[in-house]
Amino acid sequence: MLTYKGIQFRLYPNLKQQEQIAQTIGCCRFVYNHFRASWEHTYTETGKGLSYMACANALPLLKVDFPFLKDVDSTSLQKSVRSLADAYQRYYAKLGKYPRFKSKRNPVQSYTTAIQGKAQIPTNTVTNTRIKLPKLGLVKVRGGRAIQGRIVSATITRKASGRYIVSLKIEADVQPLPSTGQSVGVDLGITDFAILSSGKK
Repeated sequence: MLTYKGIQFRLYPNLKQQEQIAQTIGCCRFVYNHFRASWEHTYTETGKGLSYMACANALPLLKVDFPFLKDVDSTSLQKSVRSLADAYQRYYAKLGKYPRFKSKRNPVQSYTTAIQGKAQIPTNTVTNTRIKLPKLGLVKVRGGRAIQGRIVSATITRKASGRYIVSLKIEADVQPLPSTGQSVGVDLGITDFAILSSGKK
């Protein structure tokens, strides 16, 4: 049975990688806010908002108008559009608040990217552990261990303290526990601690 689980590692990017992370966060915020404004404008004009596909199809044209968007991981920009669409979907389902513009003053900044294939974290030694991320290449992590399953996505977070965290979404095949084949009922009581379905106390 396929299931998803999350796992986190402390990330130690070098200076060049930190600059790339900052640029990617800024571009994802720009894309999110751009389509958030377009969504609002379309709703005001037509009474209907945009769809994820409408925004995703408009993303290549946005890159033409703003070439700096080509310098970052393209998947992270698509994930930013998906995040906006999901936020609107949760709002209309009354499961969340109305989507707000993202601010660069938020002390915690992050972006999510997809990882294709069966990328894994090599675990030769804890001090020499790396994870390969799009546009960043091999980045040092702490507390690495073998990962069972396929890495679906990675969220890179920059904390207010300057620390970096990578959160991985893992798709794993989990086998259910075997059944014992017997069903025994237990009744908890006051006089006797427990009474089995067979009547034994």
